[in-house]
Amino acid sequence: MKTYSAKPHEITKKWLVIDAKDAVLGRLASSVAIILRGKHKPTFTPHLDCGDNIIIVNAEHIRLTGKKSNLRNGKIYYHHTGFPGGIKETTAGKILSGKYPERVIKLAVQRMITRNNLGRQQMRNLFVYAGASHPHEAQHPEIYDFASKNAKNKRQ
Repeated sequence: MKTYSAKPHEITKKWLVIDAKDAVLGRLASSVAIILRGKHKPTFTPHLDCGDNIIIVNAEHIRLTGKKSNLRNGKIYYHHTGFPGGIKETTAGKILSGKYPERVIKLAVQRMITRNNLGRQQMRNLFVYAGASHPHEAQHPEIYDFASKNAKNKRQ
């Protein structure tokens, strides 16, 4: 028996909507990374982008757990400017209360996807919105009920 390898013209992509209200960040990010990669499909092929398109709404209502949930100041993001002594830090609380709260989810998913050309192509299939509305109604997305998969996926 030969191993199945999908061809690019055989890949079909669905559109999924996930509501992130009261969802736990890490659990949501890992599920989204698996779906973006296409590993939930029986036709998964490692060298092709065979994952689905994902729309995440209500990103500003995401939950952090453990030490990270300490006034949302426990989770710290670092980046370097490239200059000597140029390390900068910001907290998840500042990002979530700022202008672009969807960046917390994008960063979490991005760090779970491979860091190469294929990973960048898969990240283009992720759309995150802070509010409850999105402009992708023309694609007729299906609702993916992330909270009902496991009781730990949602916190009050």
